[in-house]
Amino acid sequence: MSDKLKIGISIGDVNGIGLEVIIKTLMDSRILEYFTPVVYGNTKVASFHRKALSINDFSFHVVNSPEQAHSKRPNMINCWQEDVKITLGEENEIGGKYAFLSLKQAVDDLVEGKIDALVTAPINKHNIQRDEFEFPGHTEYLQSRTNSEDVLMFMVSDELRIGVVTGHIPVKDIAPNINTEAIVSKLMLMNASLKQDFWIQKPKIAVLGLNPHAGDHGLIGSEDEQIIGPAIEQAKSAGVFCFGPYPADGFFASDAYTKFDAVLAMYHDQGLIPFKHIASRSGVNFTAGLPVVRTSPDHGTGYDIAGKNLASETSFREAIFSALHIVKRRKEQAELVSNPLVTKRLTRDRD
Repeated sequence: MSDKLKIGISIGDVNGIGLEVIIKTLMDSRILEYFTPVVYGNTKVASFHRKALSINDFSFHVVNSPEQAHSKRPNMINCWQEDVKITLGEENEIGGKYAFLSLKQAVDDLVEGKIDALVTAPINKHNIQRDEFEFPGHTEYLQSRTNSEDVLMFMVSDELRIGVVTGHIPVKDIAPNINTEAIVSKLMLMNASLKQDFWIQKPKIAVLGLNPHAGDHGLIGSEDEQIIGPAIEQAKSAGVFCFGPYPADGFFASDAYTKFDAVLAMYHDQGLIPFKHIASRSGVNFTAGLPVVRTSPDHGTGYDIAGKNLASETSFREAIFSALHIVKRRKEQAELVSNPLVTKRLTRDRD
């Protein structure tokens, strides 16, 4: 048995670039010095992708459970036995069906503690929908499976960390879902994650406004003054070192984000557009607030380049290393808390 961490990997949509970035990442044998990969998929599907990419010197070691994983090989658990018709670059029911089978078994093992963390390859949020998956994405599914009260979609890179108050919802529903309670909850989650998962002792967090020019003193919407401002003050009183609301355009254009440890955006595109530009394909999606560790690359299924050997594995590799770092920090933190140093107050001897 190896004491290396076991990282589970779900393959995502079989018609997308998930298996391409997985294989490209694991082809570099040096990466196996840091963890034991356990991929949840199917060896026949993996072989199809390998041949499409003209990769001949790579194979998976087949196991039935994470406990059987070889510490020096890329391991794969066959989550189904039937043959699958793969149509690279096509969005269809097959892609969603097998993406879910991979994800479900990986999450089963994650919540049971059989793997130390999960890295998820991209799914298609439309074709994966079914009776057991009625969620906007991975984040909400994992929140449900772990019975977590609240979670934060936290995009992280060396240059920027940014979370969002509202995630995968229509633009017309953003403003009605912006409220003081939601903002405070996300700020508390972000603050706790920065301390526990990134070991930043006193995080400094910037909060973006909702409206153009952060409402311009109420001339362009009231949410910034009546909801976001009070939420910031409430979070401050709870010990969160946060500031704002800042107009999003000027905040990123002036590089003000470099003065903060993290940024809380109000909605998906407000945060992810600058993040993906600044992170430059090396960003990672981390779900903060879960009792388990889950990361993913910051890109989608990539149907337009599937099977063309054009997908970059950079973000996926970063997702793996981010998961490793977070697991190790959480374990070290737990050890420090469980064995605190005993201190005694020294008094002057008055005899």
